[in-house]
Order: sequence, then C-alpha cells, then structure tokens
Amino acid sequence: MYDTAIFWPMMAHVLLIYAIYFLTSQRRAAAIRAGSARSSQFRENREEPDESVFVHNNLVNQFELPVLFYAVCLTLYVTGSTGLAALFLAWVFVFSRYVHAWIHVTSNRIRYRRPAFIVGYVTLGLMWIVQAWTLLTN
Repeated sequence: MYDTAIFWPMMAHVLLIYAIYFLTSQRRAAAIRAGSARSSQFRENREEPDESVFVHNNLVNQFELPVLFYAVCLTLYVTGSTGLAALFLAWVFVFSRYVHAWIHVTSNRIRYRRPAFIVGYVTLGLMWIVQAWTLLTN
C-alpha cells in the first residue's frame, strides 16, 4: 500500500531543489544588475556575490545529506520496506529541509537553522534504522 508513496517525499524535495536553483538565478541576476557581480564570474563559480551566497550555499547543501535520503528511499522501496513509519519519517525529513532552506536563504541565522538541520539529520538516521530493522527481521 505504501510502497510507491515513498516517491512523493522525494519529488517534494526535488521541487525544493528546483526552487533553490530558480532563486539562485534570480539573486545572481540581481547582483549583476546592481553591479556587484559580473556574469563571467559564474563561469568557474569561484566567487559568489553577497546577494546570492546564502542561496548558493543552500543549493550545495541540498546535495549533501539528501543524497542519503534518496538512497534510503530507494532501498526501502526495493526491499518492500516502505511502511507507515518510513513514509512518515520521509515527510518529516523533507519538511525539515524546507524549513532549513527557508532559514538559510532568508536570515541564515544559525540559531534557527541548526535545529532544522538536526531534525532532518536525526530523522534520516531513523529511516536507516527502520531499513536495517526490516532487513534483520525478514
């Protein structure tokens, strides 16, 4: 019943990544218009202007911990371990990524960003524990 449902949190995270790409582009274009950046500096990605640095850093962040999220979701699906607990945890993880991204691209206050990251980090660890438990008990 829940097997293919695991793909919806994955797609929700992909939507977040596309939104962050769009925002990065918007902020970079604004920096070019304001004269604080040149389009040529994005060719090698060596220097990010202040207007887009938080967004760019968040985009990079979406390809760090979330890689393990995709791996566990696919592993859960392949092994038929996508139960209600795994699905709930997947949605909590994605929600934490949205909160983390929002904080990162706005105020970037570590005081608020870190707890959002920790929720995702712990939730993802629990997803892997669910997967391991299922493998051990079957």
